[in-house]
Amino acid sequence: MTPPSAPDPALLLAWYDRHRRVLPWRVTAGRPDPYRVWLSEVMLQQTTVAAVGPRYTRFLARFPDVQALAAAGWEEVAEEWAGLGYYARARNLHAGAKALAAQGFPETEEGLRAIPGIGPYTAAAVAAIAFGAPVVPADGNVERVAARVFRVETPLPAAKKQLASLAQGWMQAAAARARPGDFAQALFDLGATICTPRNPACALCPWREGCAAQAAGVQAELPRKTPKAARPTRHGTHFLLVDPAGQILVRRRPEKGLLGGMLEIPGTPWRAEAWVEAKALAHAPLPVPTWRRLAGEARHGFTHFELRMTLLAADLPAATELPGYAWMEAGAARAAMPSVMHRLLDLWDPG
Repeated sequence: MTPPSAPDPALLLAWYDRHRRVLPWRVTAGRPDPYRVWLSEVMLQQTTVAAVGPRYTRFLARFPDVQALAAAGWEEVAEEWAGLGYYARARNLHAGAKALAAQGFPETEEGLRAIPGIGPYTAAAVAAIAFGAPVVPADGNVERVAARVFRVETPLPAAKKQLASLAQGWMQAAAARARPGDFAQALFDLGATICTPRNPACALCPWREGCAAQAAGVQAELPRKTPKAARPTRHGTHFLLVDPAGQILVRRRPEKGLLGGMLEIPGTPWRAEAWVEAKALAHAPLPVPTWRRLAGEARHGFTHFELRMTLLAADLPAATELPGYAWMEAGAARAAMPSVMHRLLDLWDPG
């Protein structure tokens, strides 16, 4: 069988001009705002476009430019990010905004990588889309397209460098170099809408004739992935104190570490061994004699472990001031908390 010819970036760009997705962070004319490009790329990491769309618009309304984001306190940023997950992204975004507000946006990939909190992929994406740098940001969509076009059998994550290098090779074409930002976004759209993880729509693909995996009939098998190890389970017990006005007691997690700086319902550390209630109570904010265990178990999946939590609740005759804690109206607290805490609150108020 004659191997397929290399795919032509001009064909992909022509397809993109007809079929590009309409997204709130994209512009069809003029120079993209680097702040908006950066914000969208950070939000889209580990999150779907459908989930990001409305949250991006809301975040932008509250922090319309990098100066506004830099001037905001972390509590404001954390509140607006609540529910999006992967909260280190928000901390990196906030740290980067402070640096960028002081010096402005670098226009090169290297300059962007020097900004606190901006990693290699995000730097490449902002450089290409906002500043027309001739780089190809290799996200999961781009890796998948490259793995299939070039029929790379090496499994991920070992193949990441090879796939990034192959993708960058497309930038040698004059059409891609003339429109780096559009070319990067065309690759994103191709992977998201045509070259999908399952059941790729090869008949609609502008690069069908140049795809080695499609020619060999193995497109659905690529990219291969190294099997992941089973995630361990951790356990926690949390304590919900409610005052007569319906306020609940909350605290802010340490700045560093998992869910750093986010609000939480106070509880035990999360550990491999399940907590015996008597020992868990040593971590309660107050020595309340009338704790009641609520029915059910809250579960949440993190990247590296599964979490199972039980909830003990108690009603107090009055709000007691405690150093390091605060009382908040339950709805406001929920809105400012990460989704893992929502799982616990659902045990208390399932309606």
